[in-house]
Amino acid sequence: MTVNVTPHLNFRGDARTALEFYRSVFGGELVVITYADAQNVTDPSEAKHVMWGQVLSDNGFRIMAYDVPSHTEWAAGTIPFFVSVRGADADEIAGYWSGLADGATIHAPLAPAQWAPLYGMLTDRYGVTWVLDVEAVWEA
Repeated sequence: MTVNVTPHLNFRGDARTALEFYRSVFGGELVVITYADAQNVTDPSEAKHVMWGQVLSDNGFRIMAYDVPSHTEWAAGTIPFFVSVRGADADEIAGYWSGLADGATIHAPLAPAQWAPLYGMLTDRYGVTWVLDVEAVWEA
């Protein structure tokens, strides 16, 4: 099985332009899913904001990003990124989740989500925020 660890950057309204910039620097394919695309709009003014985006290049560069919604506290430089662990095997991801969850603060329990077969977010006992998910195929 393959698991990828990817920096997941957090923005408020700038995720798309940041991802486009990183793609211009590193090359690769850009995929952007908006809150509207995922039918997960909580504020109509944020419908076109990035709920999930990534740049993947053939040279191995990968980065993910999203726009933190307005109903969630956010300040530039505060939790500027997550560590994303993504794989294809649900049991493998669940095993990692189980280990990381010991002593952690759970922000979103590991469960099916609109954009992934499994998704969860936690902050571990050391203050590191992790996002674990089972990869879904998204068209560019």
